[in-house]
Amino acid sequence: MKRLISILSLAAFLGGCSAPLTYREKGALGGGALGAGAGAIIGSALHRPGQGALIGGGLGALGGAVMGDQMEGQYQRQESQSREVEEQRRELERQRREMEDLRRNRSYDDDYNSRDYDRRSRSYDRDYDQRNPY
Repeated sequence: MKRLISILSLAAFLGGCSAPLTYREKGALGGGALGAGAGAIIGSALHRPGQGALIGGGLGALGGAVMGDQMEGQYQRQESQSREVEEQRRELERQRREMEDLRRNRSYDDDYNSRDYDRRSRSYDRDYDQRNPY
């Protein structure tokens, strides 16, 4: 019975950690592991590897969390910029389509009547200014 409860408790504990780790959490775990290893090595030289591992692990986790927090902030800024760039790209594409529609409609518009543009020759009417003074 105790074994079943411990297995279920372990499954519930691990199930709570099923979300992906953030950069901050990854940094804290990595820093803690490296700090504990370095602390154990230094502590073994002083004949106290356990205390060295605890102190090194705590300091490493703190340093790793700070570095991970910086990485998380940078990631969020990059994501924000990527979203803005994508929105601007979509807006440009919409404006391009709108311009094409306007050009297409203008070229097929029979009611288009310009005084300074000769539609048959598609050239500028140079005599317009002389015929129509201000």
